[in-house]
Amino acid sequence: MKDTPKHQGLRNQLVSLLEHKGIADKNVLDAIKKIPRHLFLNSGFEDFAYQDKPFPIGAGQTISQPYTVAFQTELLQVKKDDKILEIGTGSGYQTAVLCTMGAKVYSIERQNELFKQTSILLPKLGIRPKHLSFGDGYKGLPNYAPFDSIIVTAGAPYIPQPLMAQLKIGGRLVIPVGEDVQVMTLLIRKSETQFEKHEFGDFRFVPLLEDKN
Repeated sequence: MKDTPKHQGLRNQLVSLLEHKGIADKNVLDAIKKIPRHLFLNSGFEDFAYQDKPFPIGAGQTISQPYTVAFQTELLQVKKDDKILEIGTGSGYQTAVLCTMGAKVYSIERQNELFKQTSILLPKLGIRPKHLSFGDGYKGLPNYAPFDSIIVTAGAPYIPQPLMAQLKIGGRLVIPVGEDVQVMTLLIRKSETQFEKHEFGDFRFVPLLEDKN
């Protein structure tokens, strides 16, 4: 579990690239600068870990490219102690970014293999989300609702109603919506029944899996 000066230098280069691409939230950039992304990947990808690219992490899933992680996180406007629901724990990298920013993170993963890996890895790195759960992200975590923000890290064909219901008034839901290509979508809850919608261009994600049982 080494994090060498070389890794730290590569992270600094990555952060400079993200700034060049338009990421302006200093707290997001500081978190990415601190987190050893190479430890969230198979050791065979270590030399490529700080490229702005997604990589496979097993179970047919990927770790999102750093720009996508930064872009989604910036849309959340994370404040310290925000209670955030993450749909799709995956490698745990996005979880780590949010925890490093001081958020209280509740995360759900659909793939048991990844859930088990991440449950072991995050504590080893000193990253302590409030709750990790194995289950169906479409349903959210109603027992822990409401949330200040919700982030979905897989492509959803539609915006799940339970997630909208679990958002505080004034809360922000960031979700990529679409089948083959997704449109990054931000919903801001204005009242019990009203949501304000903003769209931010095309991205590509693995699909958000639903439990049909």
